[in-house]
Amino acid sequence: MHILILGGTTEARALAGLLHGEVRVTSSLAGRVASPRLPAGEVRIGGFGGVEGLVEWMAGHAVDAVIDATHPFAERISFNAARAAATAHVPLLALRRPGWVPGDGDDWRPVASLEEAARALEGLGDRVFLTTGRMGLAAFAACPQWFLVRSVDAPDAPMPARTEIVLDRGPFSLDGEREILARHRIDVVVTKDSGGAATAPKLTAAREAGVPVVVVRRPPVPSGVPVAATPEEAAAWVATG
Repeated sequence: MHILILGGTTEARALAGLLHGEVRVTSSLAGRVASPRLPAGEVRIGGFGGVEGLVEWMAGHAVDAVIDATHPFAERISFNAARAAATAHVPLLALRRPGWVPGDGDDWRPVASLEEAARALEGLGDRVFLTTGRMGLAAFAACPQWFLVRSVDAPDAPMPARTEIVLDRGPFSLDGEREILARHRIDVVVTKDSGGAATAPKLTAAREAGVPVVVVRRPPVPSGVPVAATPEEAAAWVATG
């Protein structure tokens, strides 16, 4: 059996580790990170060329099933995967980590997009901790606030005029997030609802500090695709398939 795993998320790597040695596993990474953490098994990097390219690749490599374990905000590839799997008559499972849920004391400001997040900053303070990654900084380019931007790789322009870059990748500790908010005198945090534990400590640190969090809601996902919440659930789906 040949399983194609789409994505380089923490969950995708964990799933590849669970399946490696039991079935043939190929993990497909988008190539947006210069030095990605590589999973067990075979790895390919780069796009497929849309739905037709993915269908052709699956046929040429005798793929028996596809697991979409991409980032919750990788909207295009999820819809492409759904269309390609339906076209090729290949079973598809979505491995989606649950989104974050606000708790007592959280001051969350939900928004629908990065552009709406930029508008929501007005009146929340001058010092922003922007944790949405290096893609999409153009949405904040016209903002007058000072930004601390954290990303794995260095971002490209356009970006806010008053910006400090921190290159780092999760998982992040609660003590580390507390220190960042205090040292940089952060007034507001901006994040995507990525879910998972690796980047969640910033939410706890913000709650403790009384700092509001602008949270970009997840984009829509394809309908009719079965969903697993953990790598273990996805591995069980493969075993029973």
